[in-house]
Amino acid sequence: MSTILITGAAGGVGGILRPRLARPGRTLRLLDLAELTPGEGEEAVQGSVTDLDALVEASRGVDAVIHLGGLSTEAPWERILEVNINGTYNVFEAARRAGVPRVVFASSNHAVGFHTPDEFPVPEVTTALPDTYYGVSKVAGEALGALYAERYGMDVISVRILTCFLEPPDLRALSTWLSPDDAGRLFEACLTAEKPGYRAIYGVSANTRGGWVSLDGARALGYESRDDAEVFHDALTAKFGPIDPADPVFAHLGGGFCSPRLDADNL
Repeated sequence: MSTILITGAAGGVGGILRPRLARPGRTLRLLDLAELTPGEGEEAVQGSVTDLDALVEASRGVDAVIHLGGLSTEAPWERILEVNINGTYNVFEAARRAGVPRVVFASSNHAVGFHTPDEFPVPEVTTALPDTYYGVSKVAGEALGALYAERYGMDVISVRILTCFLEPPDLRALSTWLSPDDAGRLFEACLTAEKPGYRAIYGVSANTRGGWVSLDGARALGYESRDDAEVFHDALTAKFGPIDPADPVFAHLGGGFCSPRLDADNL
């Protein structure tokens, strides 16, 4: 993979992936509305996923697209539709028009957020149970990926990312954390797996308190987790107290996104 377009490159996951996907002879083309200062082996393109023409131009000569761009949390339907759903369509359509053979789509556990612990580990092939409009946008993105894979022969991998931060931010993330280095390993596997076709996989480290989702799909692409959120257990319990299994954030895979605070009338 010599040239990779990353949409939403100025965001949190983009910042995590950039240094971990850098390789000699590889160019990372970074697209975001925010201004970016490109480093060695990088190119910066200021633009929006809502601009199809700009995406087609940014996709020219690209070997793969990593689509991270869009709203990263819940928002009113009109914004989710414009940025996350129509924006994701634009990414796939631009890739098709530019002849890009592979797209790695940053989906989310929120596409299947209303699954419950009695169903753990939630398999890759499962009923879509989005927990929010944001989750609906990820279901739509996965469906678009499947369409472009089957109709146009594109390799598409939808990565249902759980909790990807530098460190796990709370007690729940002891189960859902995707470490930065594991994120780099996972996305590299998605870029280099031979002829994957269409797949939906989960993005999470092999945490001691994990097992909420299947890692079979990610491992089939060559991913092996080397990190474990358990090293943060003592610090997190000192900060938040002991884990309470009755806490509503543990009632669904989507955690707090399943809360009534995100009902439509509250947006």
